[in-house]
Amino acid sequence: MPITAKVEGMEEISEMLTRLEEDGPKAAAAGLYDGAGIMAKTIESGIDGIKTAPFKYTKFGTRLPSPEEVGAIRGAIGIAKFDKNGAEVNTSVGFANAGYADVAGRQKAIALVANSINSGTSFMQKQPFFRRGASAGAKAAEAAIIKTIEQRLDEKNLK
Repeated sequence: MPITAKVEGMEEISEMLTRLEEDGPKAAAAGLYDGAGIMAKTIESGIDGIKTAPFKYTKFGTRLPSPEEVGAIRGAIGIAKFDKNGAEVNTSVGFANAGYADVAGRQKAIALVANSINSGTSFMQKQPFFRRGASAGAKAAEAAIIKTIEQRLDEKNLK
């Protein structure tokens, strides 16, 4: 006894999948950009909580970062260019290509100053503003990514 099945609407599903293939990566990139922006703002707000003290060289012990050092990293956080690898879209938020700033009469790399404050050094106390900001902003960034992707796909009637 042969069994047959009749399916209707396969053309519409096929068209929808084709549109999803075309518009899906664009929606993912837009979502990722929104999420990265929220992460950058959250990390930037963590900079305001860094304790500072006037700059002075220290022979023994550790010191707090100076207001100039904190000022050098304020506003320098950025979002890296998207790395598109097939179906994946990746980016990073940080100080990697922030450039240089004048700190205590010397040119210092902003990424070096940020890492020194965040991780501490033999002469500077550790104040992990980056990790705290990333942890605090992770859920909000994830929600923004999902919201943007769903909104973009709804606009194209792909959800």
